[in-house]
Amino acid sequence: MKKQLRTVLLGAVFGAALASPVLAADKIAVVVKSLGNGFFDAVHQGAQEAAKELGNVEIIYTGPAQSTAEGQIEIINALISQKVAAIVISANDPDALVPSLKRAKDRGIKVLSFDSGVRKDGRMMHLNPSGNALIGEKLVKLTQQAIGDSGEIAILSATAQAMNQNVWIAEAKKVLARPEYQGLKLVGVVYGDNQSDKSYREAQGLFKSHPNLKAIIAPTTIAIAAAAKAVQDEGKIGSVYVTGLGLPSEMAGHVKSGAVKSFAIWNPIDLGYSSVHAASQFISGKLSGKPGERVSLGRVGTVTLNANGEADMSEPFTYDARNVGKFAKIF
Repeated sequence: MKKQLRTVLLGAVFGAALASPVLAADKIAVVVKSLGNGFFDAVHQGAQEAAKELGNVEIIYTGPAQSTAEGQIEIINALISQKVAAIVISANDPDALVPSLKRAKDRGIKVLSFDSGVRKDGRMMHLNPSGNALIGEKLVKLTQQAIGDSGEIAILSATAQAMNQNVWIAEAKKVLARPEYQGLKLVGVVYGDNQSDKSYREAQGLFKSHPNLKAIIAPTTIAIAAAAKAVQDEGKIGSVYVTGLGLPSEMAGHVKSGAVKSFAIWNPIDLGYSSVHAASQFISGKLSGKPGERVSLGRVGTVTLNANGEADMSEPFTYDARNVGKFAKIF
């Protein structure tokens, strides 16, 4: 009788264990353009906030040492072997990553891009940090506010292949073509390859090639800081102004020096947070990437996928002497 009772109890215990297994956490890999970038460090923070809020999510934060497609491809292949549930990536090249990401999708891995997009056939959704047209217009407006209605301006971008920067530059050119901005003359577009030293040298080159230059627009966090430093080092504060997209923590000193009057950026913490929230819905099967699907981004709100499988998170926010110090303590 005791033996039978023991068997029944053991059966009940094992039966309960089988009925209620401990679920493994969904591994979401956040692959950034390069490590050691303050913008993406803030993205990581937001991703971790989303994971904590969602529960049962583990973040793998990774990226190459340099902003190259080759480095990201190696990482993607390793993540496929690890059988992660999702890959959320800011792409160094919209096309070169597609074959590896297609293999990931074929293995059942959900693939989303954010910040810098992947070609449509290489992902299920892309989350823009803001609307491309809004960013292009913001860059031009900030320039006009800094130098007035006329003057020579130049653009110092990341890599020539960076999809997001190229789209923003194209949108800025559309705005510059409007009658109200006809006095602003774009004299050149150069690339610093997302490296501080090269961006610094490219800024110096712009000073030499265009002695009447009045402003540099840098739609990338590395280039805007490098250009502002070049303005200060070359003694051009007051004659050349820098604006674009930057991190408050990196730009506060340049605002104080006078090299920068104002700049803009979305909140990278919210960008990482939103991307992970979106990925979790693809993992659960709530989303498939069809146009018109509504995607919940947690505290950030809800967005709708367009015909290209893209959505815009929010509009850029302006930072200047009034508020940069406050935000510099955050990111």
